[in-house]
Amino acid sequence: MYQPPQFRSTDRALAARLMREHPFASLISNDDTGLPFVTHLPLHLEERADGLVLLGHCARPNPHWRYLEARATAVVTFLGPHAYQSPKIYPDLARVPSWNYLAVHCTVSARLIDDPTAKDGLLKKLIGDHEPPYAQQWQGLGEEFANKLLAGIVAFELKVVDLQCKLKLNQHRPESHAALKAGYEQGNEQERELARWMDSLGIGEQEK
Repeated sequence: MYQPPQFRSTDRALAARLMREHPFASLISNDDTGLPFVTHLPLHLEERADGLVLLGHCARPNPHWRYLEARATAVVTFLGPHAYQSPKIYPDLARVPSWNYLAVHCTVSARLIDDPTAKDGLLKKLIGDHEPPYAQQWQGLGEEFANKLLAGIVAFELKVVDLQCKLKLNQHRPESHAALKAGYEQGNEQERELARWMDSLGIGEQEK
């Protein structure tokens, strides 16, 4: 993605935080005609000794897993909080509106997982991310029923081979920081989250 230096982050911990807080991702591959094919799905992030790995699955009728099987290289994108930026935050009028956002793009290498036991383990990690109490219900479904459900999905590991993190919060315009943050703090959920990221990144601290 386009990465002006003032918005580029090389901090892997911040990228991992963004991916964990906003795990509903877009998995993008080329289909058999060469066009991009996109599946929207939650992914579980693991930090291993050899790097970052994303775990997920799609329905077996979804052709995406076949595209991953044929062409292992793909792209995964995560979009964090985002919101409009009004020119009213500036002390002068010669300004234009913009949009602030946080995003991570990963180039990945895919490996399919079709073993039922391995798929079950992967699903339990996703359950642990989003609804840990459901684990007991899943275990109580019975082996036959669970195996039918597992047969209906194809799971995959996506090894991150390259990562880009963009944190666009008007860092290069310090004259706007106080008004921008004050406005976001009074705004909707997305805007309030951007204000919290401004705090955690120290944007505006130097102007105090």
